[in-house]
Amino acid sequence: MRTWTRAASAMAGSLTVAALVTGCNGLPPAKGSAPASPQAKPGAKKTFRMGEESWLQESPKTDSKDARFTVTPLDVRTGTQADMDASGLEKDEKDGPQIPVFVRSTLTHKSGTPMKLGDMDGDLMVRTESGLRTRALIVLMGRAKWNDCPAPQSEKTLGPGQSEKICTAFLIPAGQKPAAVELFRGFNAEPWEWPLAG
Repeated sequence: MRTWTRAASAMAGSLTVAALVTGCNGLPPAKGSAPASPQAKPGAKKTFRMGEESWLQESPKTDSKDARFTVTPLDVRTGTQADMDASGLEKDEKDGPQIPVFVRSTLTHKSGTPMKLGDMDGDLMVRTESGLRTRALIVLMGRAKWNDCPAPQSEKTLGPGQSEKICTAFLIPAGQKPAAVELFRGFNAEPWEWPLAG
């Protein structure tokens, strides 16, 4: 039987990540790039409508540090215990009952060196109504299977002007509801957020 693991949920202020994504500081798009996206300026808004494109982001990786991209969360669906049962995930009893949350997003490479999809969506989070933040599900020895939410091709590379729609799975405690999709921007900056209606 395959063994699966997931990313640990984290309370606000206790996230641990290796790479940080920050907003672009007015850098012009490279020649041959996609149409320019709005760039974050001091005091720029941090809350977006679902389906609204983020400010321009810089690549968090040294091998594509000149790359610029945007993230656009499109919609969120809360899964069920039946989804969990059919996924192939081994239950982690210490975390208690969990349910999946599926976030569909568009990743758009705007300029610079081509980037992997996995480097473009790595800082997405789901925040629950209780304030709990969780990062995307990580699996070992294969991928979990979710109906209507195929795992992203993390190694696929996008170049300037290319975009890809992906679906990302998160786990939250059963009984809680997702309140927003967030984009972590480092410990010294507030995350950008896409609140969920009602």
